[in-house]
Amino acid sequence: MRIIDIENWERKQHFEHFNAFEDPYWAVVIPFDLTKAYEKSKQEERSFFSIYLHACMKAINEVENFKYRIIDDKIVIYDVIHASATILRANNTFACSYIEYDNELEVFERNLMKEKQRIENSNALFPPNEGIDCIYCSAMPWFNFTGHKEPFSGAKMSVPMLAFSALEQVGGKRMMNVSISVNHALVDGYHMGLFSNKFQNYLNT
Repeated sequence: MRIIDIENWERKQHFEHFNAFEDPYWAVVIPFDLTKAYEKSKQEERSFFSIYLHACMKAINEVENFKYRIIDDKIVIYDVIHASATILRANNTFACSYIEYDNELEVFERNLMKEKQRIENSNALFPPNEGIDCIYCSAMPWFNFTGHKEPFSGAKMSVPMLAFSALEQVGGKRMMNVSISVNHALVDGYHMGLFSNKFQNYLNT
């Protein structure tokens, strides 16, 4: 992690403008083609969730603006961004995880399984090593959506938040809508486009 020199940052005016907003977040819902990712999960007998979440995290970690965070009015950039996904227990309650990112899918899957096991054997809502060097994400495979709103506490936040809808068959493809909420002081439409293109490319591999 390193601190950004705001005074010499090309986004200084953008940051100061949007950081003064009561709610600087903006959000979009983007459809992604998960046909190949779904087929891969079946062929390799892997978790479909782990495959598309790993593709998402690879894309996140390749777009600098998604790695910025605000700490005490300072801008920091993390070297690696991890995944804080909501995990459902057998009793249908959920908890927040902290899944350490690794570029290798097999390692990422093991980290995901460790968090699933921890959550199933715990009543805690939050992980013991909770931080903001992550994204917050939720899978909602029970229904499709074309709009989505994240809850806000009113506190200043800078962590991107994602929600994954159910798969839907569209013209022979398996499509998934993904809601992405970001702080406009840190992320613009251009950066959202970079992320979405990278995410789709990784889903296709």
